[in-house]
Amino acid sequence: MTEQQLKAERFKALHVPGDPLVLFNIWDAGSAKAVAAANAQALATGSWAVAAALGMTDGETVPLDLVIANVARITAATALPVSVDIESGYDDPAQTAARTIEAGAIGCNVEDSFPADGTLRDVADQVDRLRSIRRAADASGVDYFINARTDVFFQPGAKTAGASMLELAMERARAYADAGADGIFVPGLTDMAMIAEFTSASPLPVNIMLSATSPAPAAFAQAGAARLSYGPAPYLLAMKALEQAAQRVFDGRTAGGDG
Repeated sequence: MTEQQLKAERFKALHVPGDPLVLFNIWDAGSAKAVAAANAQALATGSWAVAAALGMTDGETVPLDLVIANVARITAATALPVSVDIESGYDDPAQTAARTIEAGAIGCNVEDSFPADGTLRDVADQVDRLRSIRRAADASGVDYFINARTDVFFQPGAKTAGASMLELAMERARAYADAGADGIFVPGLTDMAMIAEFTSASPLPVNIMLSATSPAPAAFAQAGAARLSYGPAPYLLAMKALEQAAQRVFDGRTAGGDG
């Protein structure tokens, strides 16, 4: 068994409802090393942060070759399992996933909205895309973790629609499970009672996105989450700390770093 497959198996086993895997999202090899040094169990990129670190915007504006090169640098810099945010999968999601596997990744996030405007793809279209990723992953021999992201809760009116949006997300979770997904990611779902309802009925381990102001992970564990991720929050925290440190230097309040 290859080291990459061992990482893949370890990563999958970390998705336990009620005892969630916590992913403090990274964007490059340097951030990967920093988070790994904090005793992380696994690493995951966030596309927003990757794009921002390159001076670009989210939404598949980062050339795929650059995304893959970044993944390769990250996997070379750490012994931890690495999952990659491939957004909507670019033009050919199966090929995109295969390239991340070649670069050392053991899983991906893939969303069901169009990068251009955030509207949802038809369920059948997304199912076909997920199935193509599953086939490519299976052909690689790596037990690749497909974290199927649904952007249902980012649609207009989602915050007031309540139960109807929850059911729409559940319908997608069922379809994506049948297509070979390993997890369901529901960013934008923040109500704890709705999270508990969703996790209790989901056929897949549930990933919830946290922010710097979210309750402690224990609250989401109690609600049945199997995976918690922070999206762009770590990058924003790091850049704010850098800005504040620089401001102290320019204000003459500190001598700064080592040169």
